Formats: sequence, C-alpha cells, structure tokens
Amino acid sequence: MAYKITDACVNCGSCEGECPVGAISEDGDKRVIDAASCVSCGTCAAACPTEAIVEE
Repeated sequence: MAYKITDACVNCGSCEGECPVGAISEDGDKRVIDAASCVSCGTCAAACPTEAIVEE
C-alpha cells in the first residue's frame, strides 16, 4: 500500500532525500508521492517531522 502526504506537510523536504526510489517531488507548496513508484517502505514517514505522511 502506497503512502500519501497530508495537508500537515510544511514542505521542509526531509522526506524527499530519504525515498530510495525517488517517488517524492515538490508540487507547489507541498511534497507529493507518486503512488505508482512508491514501494511502501515507510522511510519517508519516519523522516517526516510533522507526521504528515500516512499509509493510504
């Protein structure tokens, strides 16, 4: 199951560099996860300081 970034995202970028498959990118004022590329490892969620990343 893929992860998604909620509205709690403050666009700090902590998650993007942690993603082993490069599924996270910036979209306007927040980050987004490409669900098709996400391997559901949870690394991004662990790196998020605002707990804005949840499993879909």
